[in-house]
Amino acid sequence: MSEILMSNDPFLASGEIDNETELIPLITAEDEELMNAESTPPELPILPLRNTVLFPGVVIPITVGRDRSIKLIQEVYRGNRTLGVLSQKDSDIEEPEPKDLNKVGTIATIIRMLRMPDGSTTAVIQGKKRFEMIEMVKTDPYFTAKVKEFAEQRPQKGEKKFEALVSSLKDLATNIIKASPHIPTEASFAIKNIDSPSFLVNFISSNMNAEVAEKQRMLEVADLRERANMLLAHLTKELQMLEMKNEIQSKVRTEVDKQQREYFLHQQIKTIQDELGGNPIEQEIEEMRAAASKKKWTKKVGDLFEKELLKLQRMNPAGAEFSVQFNYVQLLLELPWGEYSSDKFDLRNAQKVLDRDHFGLEKVKERLIEHLAVLKLKGDMKAPIICLFGPPGVGKTSLGKSMAEALGRKYVRMSLGGLHDEAEIRGHRKTYIGAMPGRLIQSLKKAGTSNPLFVLDEIDKVGKDFHGDPASALLEVLDPEQNHAFYDNYVEMEYDLSRVMFVATANSLSTIHPALRDRMEIIEVNGYTLDEKVQIAQRHLLPKQLDGSGIKAKQFKLGEGLLEAIVENYTDESGVRTLEKRIAKLVRYRAKQIGLKEKFNVTINVADLVKIYGPSHARDKYQGNDVAGVVTGLAWTPTGGDILFLETSITKGEGKLTLTGNLGDVMKESAMIALEYLKAHSDIIGLEQEVFKRWNVHIHVPEGATPKDGPSAGIAMLTSIASAFTQQKVRKYLAMTGELTLRGKVLPVGGIKEKILAAKRAGIKEIILSEDNRKDIEEIDARYVKGMRFHYVTEMIDVVKHALLKEKVEHALLVA
Repeated sequence: MSEILMSNDPFLASGEIDNETELIPLITAEDEELMNAESTPPELPILPLRNTVLFPGVVIPITVGRDRSIKLIQEVYRGNRTLGVLSQKDSDIEEPEPKDLNKVGTIATIIRMLRMPDGSTTAVIQGKKRFEMIEMVKTDPYFTAKVKEFAEQRPQKGEKKFEALVSSLKDLATNIIKASPHIPTEASFAIKNIDSPSFLVNFISSNMNAEVAEKQRMLEVADLRERANMLLAHLTKELQMLEMKNEIQSKVRTEVDKQQREYFLHQQIKTIQDELGGNPIEQEIEEMRAAASKKKWTKKVGDLFEKELLKLQRMNPAGAEFSVQFNYVQLLLELPWGEYSSDKFDLRNAQKVLDRDHFGLEKVKERLIEHLAVLKLKGDMKAPIICLFGPPGVGKTSLGKSMAEALGRKYVRMSLGGLHDEAEIRGHRKTYIGAMPGRLIQSLKKAGTSNPLFVLDEIDKVGKDFHGDPASALLEVLDPEQNHAFYDNYVEMEYDLSRVMFVATANSLSTIHPALRDRMEIIEVNGYTLDEKVQIAQRHLLPKQLDGSGIKAKQFKLGEGLLEAIVENYTDESGVRTLEKRIAKLVRYRAKQIGLKEKFNVTINVADLVKIYGPSHARDKYQGNDVAGVVTGLAWTPTGGDILFLETSITKGEGKLTLTGNLGDVMKESAMIALEYLKAHSDIIGLEQEVFKRWNVHIHVPEGATPKDGPSAGIAMLTSIASAFTQQKVRKYLAMTGELTLRGKVLPVGGIKEKILAAKRAGIKEIILSEDNRKDIEEIDARYVKGMRFHYVTEMIDVVKHALLKEKVEHALLVA
């Protein structure tokens, strides 16, 4: 014990108790051998340590505060000065029990005991050798335990691998001392002067920067080689953390130095550039000014640009606001102020383009040709706001692209589905970080002209939340009287949108803001008929799928009536999206056959469809008139028209009305109106009013899981009730649609085209509808209504007279 080192650094002083200075004597190999040769007594007084672990050979000072520990130190110091030291499992426990102490500890000798000026007792103790506690035999006045020796396993002397390990430990410890600014350099000399491998491991373990639990784990490892490897791993991690910390501090210092250096360099560059005749920023600003001189903007815009450019010129290029101002000036320059593309006035070519890309949709094409004709005659007009309204898959969005080509304008599409931030329309103010103009202005910048054709897709799906209401922001955009002065928050200057042709698309008008809907010209895009779908499939869908699959025309042919069968049995929609998927399935089926080199018939026939698609989805067909009270009605759905059956049964009772079939409020009211009208005018079916008090009426509309609503089943309900009470048959192959009033008037309803096509598919031959719906029938192509008869009525009595036959059903009820 020739030397004592005083230390307060984190690496060497992690075993400090209450900030006392640590004493670390360095022992020689001979000293260590003498310690290990000493015998382990069978019993030892035990001193608990709260926040450190004592290793053999290491000297630490401990400040004793507990009464039990003070008594132990005083008695042992007066005796043989030998005691056992065990660390606590939890350092927060003030008065530990035997179960709170670890089992493995170190036999220690009290070197010196000191009374401090504040009255506390400090003992300097040195570890000798490890021991293991067998059991605690006494707890009063202090802990006394039975112990046994904890033997250490050491490698053979001269083992090269272990010597290399010890050398690595010395190097790592030395590097940590060098890397830490708080450890004195003298510590590295202490490390180098230790010649005992075991003490080196104990010395570094005792003073390393680690938790008490980790040090205790190392104390409990009997194999010196294993303990050295654990220590090596910990020191490696510690060195990496120190190097990382030093690197970060160095980087921060370097950044500050770099900024100062860059400032001086910028000043030098500026001086040099001034000498050479200008700097790049100035040159770019001059290029902007030159480009601005060629713009077709108004004096107001020109003055704003010059003002903002001068502001940019005065800014420091290294400042954060420079890039914001630069982007703003750049946007002003790139916007197509007053730049317009020339419209094509070749009406025949426009018609040709529209017919090429879309089959049917005559109303929409006619409206566009009308617009072109007026534009051609006048030369200039405010662009209309068109809203294409219809079910999904009928070509509303793609029609906008064809319109742009027909007009010769740039095409811009902006999807509004799910848009809920008003700033997407009006832009952000420049004061916000990351501010941008609205999507309208951005799209005009990309288009390069101020009169593109702008498709506002899914305008009915605009959202609303705490960010604002985008639908309200669109009111200015889509008003021809206001959009000549559209204000974007980022541009901060009015922009003329009056010559932009806006085409909106929507699936439902009910969800569009009422004021927004009022600003648009609604053009309804109806669903396609069977013939139209077949034509679209042949002209567009099939060639597109074949082209994308690589199948040659000679390898793929469609049998007669195949497309009609697919449309009728495997699609249920107004548009053609499902039809396109079905055709894609056909093409993939053939591609699989070719890929597997199977034998196949080139022509795909109707009989093959069940194998390819599975069972068909058969539509409702007319079911006859053998049962009283069953009437065929017509319904409109988002995917097209359909027929529905209304069933009425009567049972003896008190005149109650029961409705089933998942009916909406409007449809329930129609049933109530029908029954009340019939009660009030029972003479039209030859019955007395008293009859209705003796019979309960139950009306059911099949497919009960499907919600149904609307007033168009009113006349069908009354006919069904009348048939049930009179037990008269309803005319064969007859369907009807129309709203009923309490006065017996038959009012017009919507969706006539879809309903008529559904009736024809179901085999219906006669249809009753309101006189006011005559114009809707006249608009339908005569090919689609061939073989059908229409009866136009204004009064409910006409419906009953035509619908009910004198013939009664078999086993008719006797209603009285």
